[in-house]
Amino acid sequence: MKKTIPATTLFLDIGGVLLTDGWQHESRRKAAVKFGLDINEMEDRHHITFDTYEEGKLTLDEYLTRVVFYQKRQFTRAMFRNFIFEQSEAYADMINLSIRLKAGYGLKIAAVSNEARELNEYRIHKFKLDSFIDCFISSCYVHIRKPDEDIFRLALNIIQTPAQEVLYIENTPMFVNIAEGLGIRSILHTDYKSTCGKLASLGLLDTGGARQV
Repeated sequence: MKKTIPATTLFLDIGGVLLTDGWQHESRRKAAVKFGLDINEMEDRHHITFDTYEEGKLTLDEYLTRVVFYQKRQFTRAMFRNFIFEQSEAYADMINLSIRLKAGYGLKIAAVSNEARELNEYRIHKFKLDSFIDCFISSCYVHIRKPDEDIFRLALNIIQTPAQEVLYIENTPMFVNIAEGLGIRSILHTDYKSTCGKLASLGLLDTGGARQV
């Protein structure tokens, strides 16, 4: 029987795992209602622009100019920016689980996520993600976004861990498949309970015990 190599590093997605997605469709729909915008036009402009923003090639103001403020509005940029930031909420159980995993097993933790710069920095500080995450391989910083597999290769190089020693928790099936194709063990996250069960099945107690993955 092949011996499983213990995990020394945890890769975490942020939106959908630790926090809600930063600027998802439902949030944009609420914005359209609140600010009296045409949701279809806003969505068209968003989808044309957002990938470029997430890759760190636009500022938030530039994104808003293209998507919302291409014409005069009855509200300010500050009002709209604040609304965007207010949409982020924490999954406290997953944050606490990540903290327990780091403390219990001495894991290095890297966030590997598609995040826009201003929103990413707000979320890091608002939810104190930097208190347990060692480095942020965010698309806005590295100018690569999932599903480009190079973002995973870059994360491995930065964290200096072989792929077989990494465990990745991600809520998007395609990204799980891509990571697994690079030899990174991955858990498709759907909810806290099932993720704890998958961690336990890999040899890591969901109670924060002393087994290794």
